[in-house]
Amino acid sequence: MAKKIAIASGKGGVGKSSLTVGIGKALAARGKKVLLIDCDCLKSIDLLTGITEFLLYNWGDVVKNRCDSENALYDAGDVKVITCPDSYEDITPEEMKELIKSYEESFDYILLDSPAGIDKGLTLACSVADRGLVVSTPDLVCVRSACIAARQMEKLGVTDTRLIINRVKKRDVTKGRLLNVDSVIDSTEIQLIGVVPEDAKIRLGSMGQDIYKKGQVSYKAFCNIAGRIEGETVTLKL
Repeated sequence: MAKKIAIASGKGGVGKSSLTVGIGKALAARGKKVLLIDCDCLKSIDLLTGITEFLLYNWGDVVKNRCDSENALYDAGDVKVITCPDSYEDITPEEMKELIKSYEESFDYILLDSPAGIDKGLTLACSVADRGLVVSTPDLVCVRSACIAARQMEKLGVTDTRLIINRVKKRDVTKGRLLNVDSVIDSTEIQLIGVVPEDAKIRLGSMGQDIYKKGQVSYKAFCNIAGRIEGETVTLKL
């Protein structure tokens, strides 16, 4: 039975989709079977995993019986991907639960990349999630948005949430241009699961750059987060 994790943020631009792919690949490197489900109608996961040219069906087609569950499943190397429809139509949380049932026996983890904000995409992702990861960058705007997203996830029944602080630049933190880690934790009141440094190569993910690659500055952070998701005690070095 797959563990289902909704990955959310209050504000766009925090690198949530890139984190979804990176963490998914880090879990896959541990021998886990991982499914990435894009729950954002703006869509990013197919671009970040390089499968766009092969797409024909999405999970909306499965829900509306326009294809079977296997038709919407795409191989992205070490992970599988299902893309989002162009709109949520009248898809309900109950239909989303039925969708996930058709996949959860085949995977160890299902990561749901929910859209920024607290609208229907987050509702659908949270309707099937066991736990949540809330992503924020270390600035006041994103931290406030992360707080709102976390509260909404709790209202939707996802009470086991953890915080990822992304795109951290040590120099800017030291000079006070960005919040330090303790300030972000105190402001969000969410338990920390990982800190990911700024990695310029990740921003090239949609142009073919591999997001999860040994030697990149974010690689170790992805590995550490995957270990903590697996229940391991991994020391956090800031």
